[in-house]
Amino acid sequence: MASIISGSLLVLVLPLLGKAHSLSNDFPNLYNLTELARDFPQVVLDEIKASPLRAVAPVISEPRAAAFSTAGALPTVVAHGMGDSCWEPGMASITRGIGKKTSTYAKCVPTGDNIITDTINGFLLNMDRSLDVFAAKIRADSNLAGGFNAIGFSQGNSLIRGYIEKYNDPPVNAFISVHGTVMGVAAFPSCFEQGKPLGLICKALAEVLGDLAYLKIAQGILFQADYYRDPVRVSSKAYLTNSQLAQWNNENPATVNKTIVANFAKTSRFAMVKALEDSMVYPNEGEWWGAIKDGSYGLALEMKATKFYAQDLFGIKTADATGKIAFESTPGDHLEFTDEQLYGWVEKYFLGTSSAAGIPVVV
Repeated sequence: MASIISGSLLVLVLPLLGKAHSLSNDFPNLYNLTELARDFPQVVLDEIKASPLRAVAPVISEPRAAAFSTAGALPTVVAHGMGDSCWEPGMASITRGIGKKTSTYAKCVPTGDNIITDTINGFLLNMDRSLDVFAAKIRADSNLAGGFNAIGFSQGNSLIRGYIEKYNDPPVNAFISVHGTVMGVAAFPSCFEQGKPLGLICKALAEVLGDLAYLKIAQGILFQADYYRDPVRVSSKAYLTNSQLAQWNNENPATVNKTIVANFAKTSRFAMVKALEDSMVYPNEGEWWGAIKDGSYGLALEMKATKFYAQDLFGIKTADATGKIAFESTPGDHLEFTDEQLYGWVEKYFLGTSSAAGIPVVV
């Protein structure tokens, strides 16, 4: 069954064998997970599907043609969440629906070559490596060469944010982040089901939190560790040196990357959608570029009260000052949205028109 694993996952898993002693001692469940991913990927896929951490987009209805001209609309890139895949029915329906609504090309960009590797890579291909695969697939698609709009769901928004900051060529024009992990998470959701022991996925996540989360070996393997931002550890040398999110945020004064700021400025619109009752992303204020204040586990700060905004670390203040940032919300839990809401965001931010302007969203 090892032959089922595609190149991007093999690149990650095989080098781990040389580090087996350290990995197996420090992260036994994560080691077990990587071994299974190499030898029995279907078992790992089944574990992911049984995990409460899975963030799968709903199946939506395809819309009727827009009641207005969509001439000149840009193509769309779609990015899926944790435990989801471009081959899942929900993501497939969303991609088709957006393509039909905009009357142009829409592509869900995976980080694997099939449903098994695409799903597993959402855990075991770290954030930076996933971003590089994501960017390579975008750049290889001639339909996207002139630029595109992008919409992400949950963890997929980390990939789009990373693409904007590290590449943005071809450029992202408008970015819709639906319940996104763009600012990381300060905690993972309760990883259990009553009456059942922790599954393999949850054990692997639990043991890399805390002091171990910012070891190079953890940051080099687990996607979720890479956007984990523990507010009481963000001043530590380990976080500032090893955290992939810290680099994207320009939090380490010794490694400030001006290209991040320049690339962020190339995107014309950031539409941030927050789930008001989100049980997956904590704090959900992060879905609106907010964050918990460094050094505490207190309430989250809104975007303008964060150090990222005050110091304009990656360009968020400049983007806001030029009117590029918009906020939307949904009343329910993570990835709970209606067809009308989704197509309304697409019309408003990708097509420049809206049902609020008297044009109904028809599905």
